[in-house]
Amino acid sequence: MPGVGLGVIILDKENNVLLILRNEKPELAASAMHLEGTWTLPAGKVKYGETLEEAAQRKVKQETNLDVEDLKIVSIADDINSYAHFVTIGFIALKVSGKIDLGSSLEHVAYAYFPLDNLPDNTCEPSKTILDNYFNKRIYKR
Repeated sequence: MPGVGLGVIILDKENNVLLILRNEKPELAASAMHLEGTWTLPAGKVKYGETLEEAAQRKVKQETNLDVEDLKIVSIADDINSYAHFVTIGFIALKVSGKIDLGSSLEHVAYAYFPLDNLPDNTCEPSKTILDNYFNKRIYKR
């Protein structure tokens, strides 16, 4: 049975997107889809009883220490690889506050802002799909 995941686009004033680098060690950055060592949007799974928006706000706060509001859905995707299947909801945060801090967890080791048309080669597929849908102004791509 598929899980429900999400990713959140956070843009700076120049429309560069915030990505965070997952640790390359699986034991420190375990994910059902095995996305270790890749750049990703702030992202994660929706917990039972949590709304999509609550999950998005929680994951952004946990992973970056930023607070996001005014979230808009910009993408819905079937993310399937040989390890897992997720229905992934992509959001854009129209209101962002706080200062980035990756915290003491070793799950993420760096962050950077990238132009939407020049993402790192090792950007994870679910994040690429969300960004591609957003960039091309479509919600869902078969």
